[in-house]
Amino acid sequence: MMKMQLRMYLPSAPVWMCGFRSFFLASAGMAVALLGWWVLFLLTGGALPVPQVPGGPFIWHAHELIFGFALAALAGFALTAFPEFTDTPSIAPCTVRRLFGLWLLGRLGFWLSGLLGAPALALSGAAHLALLGGLLYLLAPRLFAAPDRRHISFAWALLALAGVVAGFYVDALRDEPPGRWLHAALGLFMIFIVLAMSRISMRIMNDALNEEAARRGEAADTVYRARPPKRNLAIVCIAAYTAAEFFLPGNRLGGWLALAAMAALLHLQSDWHLGRALLRRWPLILFSVYCLMAAGYALIGWDLLLASGTFSAGRHLLTVGGLGIAVYAVLNIAGRIHSGHPLERRAWVPIGAAALVLGALLRAASAWPVLPAGVVWGASGACWALAYALWLWHMFPILSTARSDGGTECEEILTPQE
Repeated sequence: MMKMQLRMYLPSAPVWMCGFRSFFLASAGMAVALLGWWVLFLLTGGALPVPQVPGGPFIWHAHELIFGFALAALAGFALTAFPEFTDTPSIAPCTVRRLFGLWLLGRLGFWLSGLLGAPALALSGAAHLALLGGLLYLLAPRLFAAPDRRHISFAWALLALAGVVAGFYVDALRDEPPGRWLHAALGLFMIFIVLAMSRISMRIMNDALNEEAARRGEAADTVYRARPPKRNLAIVCIAAYTAAEFFLPGNRLGGWLALAAMAALLHLQSDWHLGRALLRRWPLILFSVYCLMAAGYALIGWDLLLASGTFSAGRHLLTVGGLGIAVYAVLNIAGRIHSGHPLERRAWVPIGAAALVLGALLRAASAWPVLPAGVVWGASGACWALAYALWLWHMFPILSTARSDGGTECEEILTPQE
């Protein structure tokens, strides 16, 4: 067993075969460890401390959720999907190792910034910017060189994320509150979700439509398309709210823009209403992401306009809910098909997705005064950890070993699943 574990970290190990393998495992591991640690910190009143960082515990929590957990998932997705989108070669394992090392260095520098001060903080910022710069250097030319340039928006979003990371670390190094940059980064990740979901959903939803037609013994006569005008409207509304929150925090204008984002996301969902195919496993999991995002922006807008006290609940529906389930879906779908496996059919996948939905709802409900906040926080964290622990249990053996179908890179396999 020890020899097998040591072989995982060798330069030739299968875990470095494709970018998604190491980064997806890191993202899921962070999901379990971060939420578990954070909930224990809250329940013990700080007796179990988190690393001291500029801005305090809540900045550490949000920073690691976004630049630890979510950024690892984004890097794994980009390194795998962008070569597929552009029909170009996979990223070399040595490059994957270097990028993964930068992600680890970003964690180490930030976690030690309270002890070592500005040098560690600067190191963390440089590592994050080098990671994003590396992704842009590797992938942007492929996106721009593609004849139709259909995926070029990903490059602009990565560039914007690099700017947000730079802003965060500049403020942190100047001893100024850096939290606004984390809120901006969350808005960018909501945009990344819309961009990625429009690509993934067409494959998943059309497979479901074909399966549903086959079940009825009929020829498939319905095609799902993620329509660019609806997608672009949702992106513009999310970006507008994010800008208002950054420049005019707490302003009523932000409330109206949050409600506009909610309406645009609901409008985007209308393309999915194609009968019973939506109720199949994978379409329903992806659909729930938009539901929670729309609900999150609705509660944020309601609070900014009516001072309802629902702002935190809305924020957590975006993070624990929308972001958590989107990453879970990507880790499952891309993690299997690019490892040479069909989509998972066993019950643990919907159980994990249901746990994430429940965790998001519980975390949002914890703001209700009649509920015991500590109990609800604990239950919410347990739901989140359960989902990603299930993923690690079932996917670690696949991502840490060679492909069983003889593939040597990131070739995909996708067969119709329930």
